Amino acid sequence: MLKPIGDKIVVKREEKNNTTESGILLAKDTKEKSRIATVVAVGKGRKCHDGSIQEIEVKVGDKVFLSHYAGDNDDVTYNGEELTIVDEGQILAVIE
Repeated sequence: MLKPIGDKIVVKREEKNNTTESGILLAKDTKEKSRIATVVAVGKGRKCHDGSIQEIEVKVGDKVFLSHYAGDNDDVTYNGEELTIVDEGQILAVIE
């Protein structure tokens, strides 16, 4: 398993439908990435100037809503799973 460091979080994005509402099939590289994901792993938290650690607010298993460009350059395939590494600040909300 990937173990993120600092305020990094590993998420698995939900699969997004590859057809438009009118039924047009989209190529894989033209569709947007899903902004809904499940937290797979979390780092220890952000280190503050005074040396303390600010813990991460989400936990493994949380379903989250990501900012529009969250993790755009940090996709990774690990053990056959497509995962994304994001900063804690790129998570906008926990979905309950």
